[in-house]
Amino acid sequence: MKLFSLFLSLSISLFANNLLEEIDRNLTPQSAQMYKKLINIEPDGEKKEFLLFQAKKDKEKMVSLFLAPESEKGRSTLRLGDNMWLYIPNVGRPIRITSMQSVVGGVFNNADIMRLDFSSEYVLEHKEDKKSYLLLTLKAKNDTVSYEKLLMKVDKKTLTPLQIECYTSTLLLIKTLYYKKFKDFGDGIVRPSIVETNSPMYKGYKSVMIYGKIIPKTFNDEAFTLDNLSKVSALRR
Repeated sequence: MKLFSLFLSLSISLFANNLLEEIDRNLTPQSAQMYKKLINIEPDGEKKEFLLFQAKKDKEKMVSLFLAPESEKGRSTLRLGDNMWLYIPNVGRPIRITSMQSVVGGVFNNADIMRLDFSSEYVLEHKEDKKSYLLLTLKAKNDTVSYEKLLMKVDKKTLTPLQIECYTSTLLLIKTLYYKKFKDFGDGIVRPSIVETNSPMYKGYKSVMIYGKIIPKTFNDEAFTLDNLSKVSALRR
């Protein structure tokens, strides 16, 4: 009985991890380059837009380069697991930043903008089979993750998120992410191209992330170092 219980526990854990990893791969290849636009919308309707190039490798490496607006052009960010840095050309050295801060302002924080695989940060606590979607309860693997708990609605057919509610350890709702407008990016990548978010903490504010391109591509580990933050533009070639 003890061996059976252990086998059952391992099987459930393996299934849960495989499900999260499948969701991750449906959203983004393990190694890829992306172009995305971020739009912050204020209560009066005023908008501020940012254009970013991003390169991702494995589960814990991502660099970003600001292409627009002109005032942000040349800035870059690096994420290695839970650690993040911002490089500003006229400062000349990387500055440590946190996951809950935001390099662009608005409702998206740095962890949202430099999103790693869900399976690298969360474990699946509970799965509920609804009529048209799966409802997953995810718990952070450690206290350095931005959100202690996620309630994720996942489309059954595509195994991609439809909606994610992000909570603190006291179950306070921080924000809700809405995944919209499926798009075929090529290379077998069919996923929502728009992610919108709002928050009860920022009433009247809204932020939108629009994916323009997602292209599988391999990168050397040297691309994801502090020394390379001033040369991220070379990765676009």
